[in-house]
Amino acid sequence: MDTKELLKKVRKIEIKTRRLSDHIFGGEYHSTFKGRGMTFSEVRQYQYGDDVRNIDWNVTARYNEPFIKVFEEERELTMMLMVDISGSEMFGTSQQFKNEVVTEIAATLAFSATQNNDKIGLILFSDKVELYIPPKKGRSHVLRIIRELIEFKPESKQTNIAEALKFMQNVMKKKAIVFVLSDFIADEYHQTMKIVSGKHDVTGIRVYDRHEESIPNLGMVQMQDQETGELQLVNTASKKVRINYGKFYREKVDYYKESFTKSGAGSIDCRVDESYVKKLLGYFKRRA
Repeated sequence: MDTKELLKKVRKIEIKTRRLSDHIFGGEYHSTFKGRGMTFSEVRQYQYGDDVRNIDWNVTARYNEPFIKVFEEERELTMMLMVDISGSEMFGTSQQFKNEVVTEIAATLAFSATQNNDKIGLILFSDKVELYIPPKKGRSHVLRIIRELIEFKPESKQTNIAEALKFMQNVMKKKAIVFVLSDFIADEYHQTMKIVSGKHDVTGIRVYDRHEESIPNLGMVQMQDQETGELQLVNTASKKVRINYGKFYREKVDYYKESFTKSGAGSIDCRVDESYVKKLLGYFKRRA
């Protein structure tokens, strides 16, 4: 992709997703993610109705009358976008590939965070971390993230979600808002997810195509595994083959839902031919 075409794509995504974040998601994002916590602001004299747990006993002893600590919300947040760029993301039977929808969702979230003056970072991963962009603020930074989402070529086509989560845990010392965008056709990340979500506010966004859920009866078909590149003939006329594939797919989806739910993390399912706008809004409103 040449520079002119890339800039055109970036601009197109910016216009669409920034409009969404400006008019729809900005306020929802702000009310959903409250801040890292409460930080000390000042002390003042105790008033009737104040929480006695906030009494500052040192100041109270010094002045011989009760004083309380006043706290205020630490508003600035850091959002970390963790995006799966393995081979299976290059799949789509509708108008868009999964990775194109993932890019739009990530850009919308990034612009929503920018409206709140929050930092945004990016981790692109396959079975290893392919690219890490440390969190920064501003439109130009978000545009760089969009450029990487569009044109970055991974070295590997396989997936290891646990490896990416471990990396994020190591580089993010303070609590962050973390969105993991993937089709989650993977496993062995439950334990790591549990550890990470104990510190960070994690949400999984599963982006999938409806034709991945089952194999239609098309007779003998040559299929290629997008992550290994392996070609093989599959007899889709076999009921057993179709049942086994459906079972394999459901197991991966169930593993994803169970891993996120049991870890106390949030999750969103977004099919490529459905409106991700409605899915994100519904999720934000449920959490607010």
